[in-house]
Amino acid sequence: MPAAGEGHLHLAVALDGAGWHPAAWREPDARPAELLTAGYWTDLVREAEAGLLDFVTIEDGLGLQSERATRPDGRADRVRGRLDAVQIAARVAPLTDHIGLVPTVVVTHTEPFHAAKAIATLDYVSLGRAGVRVQVSARPHEAAHFGRRVFPALDGADPNDPRRAELTADLFDEAADYVEVMRRLWDSWEDDAEIRDAATGRFIDRDKLHYIDFEGRWFRVRGPSITPRPPQGQPVVTALAHAELPYRLVGRSADVGYVTPHDALEAGALTEQVRSAQRTAGRADEPLRLFADLVVFLDDTPGAARDRRDRLDALAGRPLRSDAEIFTGTATALAELLVEWSAAGVTGFRLRPGALPHDLEGITRALVPELQRRGRFRRRYEAPTLRGLLGMTRPANRYVAP
Repeated sequence: MPAAGEGHLHLAVALDGAGWHPAAWREPDARPAELLTAGYWTDLVREAEAGLLDFVTIEDGLGLQSERATRPDGRADRVRGRLDAVQIAARVAPLTDHIGLVPTVVVTHTEPFHAAKAIATLDYVSLGRAGVRVQVSARPHEAAHFGRRVFPALDGADPNDPRRAELTADLFDEAADYVEVMRRLWDSWEDDAEIRDAATGRFIDRDKLHYIDFEGRWFRVRGPSITPRPPQGQPVVTALAHAELPYRLVGRSADVGYVTPHDALEAGALTEQVRSAQRTAGRADEPLRLFADLVVFLDDTPGAARDRRDRLDALAGRPLRSDAEIFTGTATALAELLVEWSAAGVTGFRLRPGALPHDLEGITRALVPELQRRGRFRRRYEAPTLRGLLGMTRPANRYVAP
């Protein structure tokens, strides 16, 4: 069996409402009346922690959930409405001990100063287990909530419409600047800036707080932050990538990237695309973990998993569609797939449970033991911080001279 950490896979789960199938809220063990309660989310994250998973991500958005890419769908038979992801993570943090907490922040229309402060606070509340998933939005109706920008309605437009390419490029360039501002703000306090010496009356050393003086196309931020440097130094920045521009964002700005291959061959190809973007950005020597996303339906037999998914498809009125590969089967078969894909270069996997809590429990109570039997997953948490779990060191502060 490999030594602790050697050859081990990293596992995360992506939590969203009642699960990633649109009809999951109608399952007998679903809890639709509790989706907007703290207890519901606490139970899910505690279950993930019982399975020793690296972290959970929590979905969010600036508009109601929709099955249309760029506008509302007007449906009344799907889960609609959600709590703020950062607030969920902050509520769950004191009630968990080891698992990383990675809420989604939509960086379009929001301010990096506010997000940096919120994620730094989450890192304090969780004692070093915070991350953030940055996400962009091109939806015109979401821009209308803020009234500062107008986006073209491109739903159904020609894929070669130059407005689409221009908007996409702008959104991802803005996201890269957003991450850079957050990172500078997290470093704007040196680690020993707080003195707290009651005898001399000095609480902070003002010389160890730094202006970040960021000036770009979208942001001008002077700094410093109002929150001291987080326990991890830099909370973990993550992003989902499907194409060249988001691959570039991951390579340039992220600590963890999520990709969506559909087989081992594609997993290797996508990994190399992101690694190439990382090298182009001059970050070849920096850690970057790449997780493959999978939607999962897990049961004791392949037939039971297929039947359950078919039943949910019938309730939804159509087969489930996803950007990620959809796995339907047993934990043993999923373990074999994960091991195969890991050989192609991915660091770990972010699993999207088809229905909650059923498929989350399939991950924690069946998949994890199967991977442990193969010597491919931890049997205890090895580090107190999320960066530690991912094998990343605490970075030096950019404003402190070597």
